[in-house]
Amino acid sequence: MPLILAVDDSPSMRKMVSFTLTGAGYQVVEAVDGQDAYEKAQTQTFDLVLTDQNMPRLDGLGLTRKLREHPNFQSTPILMLTTESSDLMKQAGRAAGATGWLVKPFDPAKLLDVIKKVIR
Repeated sequence: MPLILAVDDSPSMRKMVSFTLTGAGYQVVEAVDGQDAYEKAQTQTFDLVLTDQNMPRLDGLGLTRKLREHPNFQSTPILMLTTESSDLMKQAGRAAGATGWLVKPFDPAKLLDVIKKVIR
């Protein structure tokens, strides 16, 4: 069963994402911000990382950059799920190493569709 790291500083968003993913048969580990996620990534590997952009301590782009430097996460799909929708932010996401970009509010079916396409 694929293991997904879901990162968001909003408890309600984490709950919605977790509900959507577990309902589709994925296992989910939640993190409250980028720093929390990075710490969790030191002790276990994930099949996919789904992260918000705007968070305290370490934002989504910072988390993506740090994970890409880690040998275990160089090819792991990292999806940004955020309210940010500007082309500039999407370019920054690609430059940081993000695999894809989804805009909130998210459509659960579309989220699952994208995850199925990128997860191994």
